[in-house]
Amino acid sequence: MFTGIIEDIGVVSNLMEELDNLHISIKSNITAELKIDQSVAHNGVCLTVVNISGDEYTVTAIKETLDKTSLNTLKINDKVNLERAMKLGDRLDGHIVQGHVDQTATCINIEEANGSWIFTFSYDASLNNITIEKGSITINGTSLTVVNSKKDTFSVAIIPYTYKHTNFNTFEIGTIVNLEFDVLGKYVSKLVALNK
Repeated sequence: MFTGIIEDIGVVSNLMEELDNLHISIKSNITAELKIDQSVAHNGVCLTVVNISGDEYTVTAIKETLDKTSLNTLKINDKVNLERAMKLGDRLDGHIVQGHVDQTATCINIEEANGSWIFTFSYDASLNNITIEKGSITINGTSLTVVNSKKDTFSVAIIPYTYKHTNFNTFEIGTIVNLEFDVLGKYVSKLVALNK
């Protein structure tokens, strides 16, 4: 379980394919605090630490994960949003995030807004995920509030702190990101569909 509050930006230091799996090595300031078997969210994807060496650690993404997330687009030196699992009893500064990506989206517009940024994303609405105005959304592991919610697009407003301390500052038109829709919203949507 995560909160969507990014702790560090890691840098991809190595990518190694093994059959259908991808071993991803990350250089990070939090490596020294990690242990093998620990869960860490990488751009919102919960992965298990399988190796630690110096200031680098390695996680493995299986085919299912690569097919449903943007991890298959990673390149050496890419920046990755990182968050360790939350501790029981800590403040929940973001929202409840499972680290289970629902689908990807594409950045279709970036607008500077006099000290902040508005990022707009398009996603495949046929997968039955929805956003709601002022509801929560997780983009690349970052807990954000939805603005301008539509059937297959939505926007988020990014403050300077978030822009500087996440990989939002690397986004361009066409950047593919991971989305995790609000878990409570998913349950409500499923219940409504079942009762029709």
